[in-house]
Amino acid sequence: MRAGGWPDEGPGAAAGRAGPALRGLSRFARARGVPAGWECLLDYDVIEAFCVAGLPGARPSTRGTYRSALYRLAAPGHGAPGQRGTPFAGAEPPPPYSPAERAELASVAAAQRDAAKRASALAVVVFGIGAGLRPGELAALRGTDVSRRGRRVRVRAGGPAARVVPVSPGYAGRAAGLAAGAGDGHLFRPGPADRGYKNFVTNFTRTLAADPDAPRLGLGRCRSSFVCDHLAAGTPLGELLAITGIRQAESLGACLIVCVRGCR
Repeated sequence: MRAGGWPDEGPGAAAGRAGPALRGLSRFARARGVPAGWECLLDYDVIEAFCVAGLPGARPSTRGTYRSALYRLAAPGHGAPGQRGTPFAGAEPPPPYSPAERAELASVAAAQRDAAKRASALAVVVFGIGAGLRPGELAALRGTDVSRRGRRVRVRAGGPAARVVPVSPGYAGRAAGLAAGAGDGHLFRPGPADRGYKNFVTNFTRTLAADPDAPRLGLGRCRSSFVCDHLAAGTPLGELLAITGIRQAESLGACLIVCVRGCR
């Protein structure tokens, strides 16, 4: 085992046969801040992220061979791949927005005729891309959940994944402004509403007036943008899991796969 807790060889003869794949996986995971230890290293989605992005120029057959070898090593501790609680590898994550698309989304929000609708549309952009909130978290967010100290703005997200999220600098000022305007009321679609309805945010974004060629505003892509921004900035994966509210059981590899498939 090397310094820092990362193993070069796996347990048993199977690891010896999978040596090249295991060493490559170790380097890939270490470079991306995956916590040290076999349980995290041999997570099926970390393996999948490695096979997708950690083998530049490799032939599909090589990727398949490495995946099969590493899956065999992972099976004793994680069960069969098809028995995972949250199978992520087969799902294509929503791609992040490009800088040009983000500017267009801000313009779409500003172009809404009704002031309340403008503020709610901007809240999706600001707290989606700037803080990575989920739909239910955005629906419940109040102005008093946003705090400011100097240039630093933080959002207190409630619900099952309660946490405090630092708003990305490019969105901090607008987040503070929206919060000041909302006071102790809801930031998104203020007033009486069924905020537990799962399509509460989606149904709103579908009604926004926009040019047919403009990107569609969606909180899934906003959240992917937040994740990719942090990965590009070098935020350690453990810290990113904390501020996104992703539990380890949802897969460490979820963040990695969003990045490698969508952040190009």
